[in-house]
Amino acid sequence: MNASVPIIGVVIGAAILLFGRKLFWLFVAALGFAVGIEIAAYFMREPPIWMTLLVALVLGVLGALLAILLQKLAIAVAGFIAGGRIAWALAAAFWVEHAHYRGITFVIGGILGALLLLALFDWVLILLSSIEGAHLVANGIVLPEKGAVILFIALAVIGVVVQGSMLRGSRRTAD
Repeated sequence: MNASVPIIGVVIGAAILLFGRKLFWLFVAALGFAVGIEIAAYFMREPPIWMTLLVALVLGVLGALLAILLQKLAIAVAGFIAGGRIAWALAAAFWVEHAHYRGITFVIGGILGALLLLALFDWVLILLSSIEGAHLVANGIVLPEKGAVILFIALAVIGVVVQGSMLRGSRRTAD
């Protein structure tokens, strides 16, 4: 049962890595799912797997409903969460004392992510969904640290290229 969370993360991560812009609701749902996994672990020490999955699924469904019913609000929320998660990951990678400033790092990154996503929706959504998808996939695969970093970067680049080519293709057919 413990293997189900990484497998679900890899499958969802691959979907948003390649189709995050087209499946915006899935991207927002995946963010809710990822945050749900972290929240369950944050509030409970070693929560049972069913509790982690339940919290993650509830937040994922709420994210999908938010994306479908209130798209502008969902865009801002998704940008905030993705921007905050990316800022936290960058701080953890480059700053030794990052844990002391987790909240402020998340908030600043979240605000920047929300503003960027609202202003430059298509390309920022491609970038954020590629990074988040690569993060979910790379976290579900056990590799040495350098291998995980290389996999993450390669997947993020592949996601941007694939989604960017789909965006250009859809704009050509619209003209």
